[in-house]
Amino acid sequence: MGENVLFRVLSDLVLLLHTSFVMFVVFGLVLILWGGFCGWRWVRNPWFRLAHLLTMGIVVAQTWWGMLCPLTTMEMALRRQAGDAVYTGSFVAHWLGVLLYYEAPWWVFTLCYTVFGLTVVGIWVFVRPRPFSKSG
Repeated sequence: MGENVLFRVLSDLVLLLHTSFVMFVVFGLVLILWGGFCGWRWVRNPWFRLAHLLTMGIVVAQTWWGMLCPLTTMEMALRRQAGDAVYTGSFVAHWLGVLLYYEAPWWVFTLCYTVFGLTVVGIWVFVRPRPFSKSG
């Protein structure tokens, strides 16, 4: 396996991780709201809820500080190292990239992420997580 292929595979893995992160944040919120409505107990798991809140908090903080996501930066660096144009690599990279990246002014992302983050915080009121319990 050539060095270019290795960097291409690594960049695809970073894109897959990035897409999974986004899906966790977005679909996690949908599942929490739906699960609260349907009475699903697992959506009140405090560890799941804390992980969901922290991931969204990271996104909101990055945009407020004007930072580009480290996963985006890492993927682009790996693609350059592979000799690829950014986001024109393999099939996986292309289609996941189409779903994940949009062209808009920075303030649009900051506003969207902030509103989404406030929604994540707000669901703690409407779909309260169970308290953390001591194990053992």
